[in-house]
Amino acid sequence: MDILRPIYLERLIQRRDNGMAKVITGIRRCGKSYLLFNIFRRHLLEAGVPKERIVGVDLDGIENEGLREPHRLYSHIRERLAGNPGYVLIDEIQYVERFADVVNGLMRLPGVDVYITGSNSRFLSTDILTEFRGRGDEVRVRPLSFAEYLPAHGGTPQAAWKDYYTFGGLPLTLSRPDDTARMEYLASLFDTVYLRDICDRNRLRHLDELNALTDILASAAGSLTSPHRIENTFKSRQRKAVSDKTITAWIDFLADAFLLEGARQYDVRGRRHIDSPRKYYFTDTGLRNARLGFREQDENHLMETVIYNELRARGYAVDVGMIEATEANGDGKRGRQRLEVDFVARRGNDQCYIQSAFALPTDAKAEQEYRPLRKIRDAFRKFVIVRDDIKAKRDADGIVTLGLWDFLLDRDSLAR
Repeated sequence: MDILRPIYLERLIQRRDNGMAKVITGIRRCGKSYLLFNIFRRHLLEAGVPKERIVGVDLDGIENEGLREPHRLYSHIRERLAGNPGYVLIDEIQYVERFADVVNGLMRLPGVDVYITGSNSRFLSTDILTEFRGRGDEVRVRPLSFAEYLPAHGGTPQAAWKDYYTFGGLPLTLSRPDDTARMEYLASLFDTVYLRDICDRNRLRHLDELNALTDILASAAGSLTSPHRIENTFKSRQRKAVSDKTITAWIDFLADAFLLEGARQYDVRGRRHIDSPRKYYFTDTGLRNARLGFREQDENHLMETVIYNELRARGYAVDVGMIEATEANGDGKRGRQRLEVDFVARRGNDQCYIQSAFALPTDAKAEQEYRPLRKIRDAFRKFVIVRDDIKAKRDADGIVTLGLWDFLLDRDSLAR
């Protein structure tokens, strides 16, 4: 099935012919190559670009191994263009040494627009943008959103939801014949692609410890944690001494490979970030579940991860909100308490607060979710997203209760 990726196609179209190298990054197997060589190439053809003016090179394939030498790649593309303006699409450019020199050279050719993909954020997002001296423009691609996944699944939102939060949004999971095959595919990706790639790139020899760290982070998804706490976990559970500095470096390696992201705490009233502890969210729920053998599937926390990833896909920067308030304790005395807002989402000048509530079966549970939002006195929008299929409603405090399907399937759902 041809799975459309409208968010990313729009971002490529917006950047077309802008004089910058379009750097398409993201976790391996999330569909970067398909986006570039199928969806975007089709757009160019439909827009009237002659096919001979589109030069595509897949450096991941054995047939183009010889083009990994920078001078050969540059000469090959120049010959294909034959002095004409055109579009150059290069897949997995990290195989080329001095790749920035190649791309900079191509960008100096009249009328040439360059698009490249890669699978490591530090290697591409940071280094290449520096080497391009402000002429690199990143487009981050993520696994399928629920809105992209649903048409390929073919069922109702309710029917597709469990498959989605269990097996995630890597496109090839949809082509596997049954649940067992999906589980095996996702587990294999971790062992044979992601962790091996991280170890090779960073010259790590402690694969057992890296595996253990990944499992700890998977189990703690959606909970505040820190390298110091993880260090103590290694001591108590693994009977191994791993310093918090080493753990911090390994978490950075996992983030550089786009496997997870850390959300910092944000003091809503103080308007400042608190670096530690953080919440870590896996980029794909299927990969997270694979690390734990598909055993620890708390739908509440998985829903929170899906909401986080949806916000990030829509271009929001996301923090974990914290607000201090004077509250009555269990003994009736009043004291200072820290209340948590699941997400503080910002995109440009736009900001909103979001609670992932799963269900509100009682008045006490509803009050627990709404109370932190009511303590925030600014005018930014406030939402409580629930798993139930409900019609959106706004209360007297301006807080919108939103059903999960409305949020996930409507890109403008937070504009209410």
